Amino acid sequence: MPRGAWRIGAALERIRMAMQPVTLITGASSGIGAALARVFAEHGHALVLVARREIQLAQLADEIAAAGHERPQTIAVDLGRVDAAARIGHELAARGLEPAYVVNNAGFGLVGQAAELDRNEQLAIVDLNIRTLTDLSLRWIESLKRNKGGILNVASVAAFMPGPGMAVYYATKAYVLSFSEALHRELAADGVRVTVLCPGPVSTEFQSRAGMAADHFPRFLARSAGRVAAEGYEALMRGRRVAIPGFHNRVAAFLPRLVPRALLLSVLHRMQSQRKAPVTGPRWPKRSSPQP
Repeated sequence: MPRGAWRIGAALERIRMAMQPVTLITGASSGIGAALARVFAEHGHALVLVARREIQLAQLADEIAAAGHERPQTIAVDLGRVDAAARIGHELAARGLEPAYVVNNAGFGLVGQAAELDRNEQLAIVDLNIRTLTDLSLRWIESLKRNKGGILNVASVAAFMPGPGMAVYYATKAYVLSFSEALHRELAADGVRVTVLCPGPVSTEFQSRAGMAADHFPRFLARSAGRVAAEGYEALMRGRRVAIPGFHNRVAAFLPRLVPRALLLSVLHRMQSQRKAPVTGPRWPKRSSPQP
């Protein structure tokens, strides 16, 4: 190797060694994302919290610091933008940070017939739930390997079945499940853990944004965001491939293997048609169109 190239390589290695490892959590301003931030902080992780809502991120960071943990750093960015991952990467590098763990929690869905829902909003679901998640999962692989860290991708029990009445959302979560399971296998030899967390119903802002009736789900299926986050963290640390919190949710994820597909589609379509909440006021504001 030429001497100049060796010096450049050595300098880059010193820069990498000086980078502080952190846990990056998206969609951290509320719900499961905020609960995951609290759990990771309780276990001593230095955090970088990412979401659109800067005020809520700052409030959560203050709360975690007040509990005696290191105050998380925050990055306010719309994760639906095509350049969101690049923006996060530039911000981390400027702060001398590199991910040891990546937690892809950000995501949303809409209740209704695919042909009747706003097409751009449905494409925004694909952008956030699939494209951004994939970019963030792959962007720091070398950093994850160096730190023997991992990836926690948040999917849903919906990943195990078709979803007439929420077609795009269910399809994106099926992708997250398949993609994460494959990464789990591919990265295992490098010491990188990959877990996909598939919760059932959790009472969060997801329901109001999706236009979903808040009390539709049976209580025996529901779990708190805190319990889901704790089980997701434990599964990741143990190197488990899939985590489905709650016995009844594990049964719900298994049943589609046994029920004829046509019957399953009919039952799910009927159930989804009952989930839509009456429109009584303005819904969650639409995501702005991604900019190049």
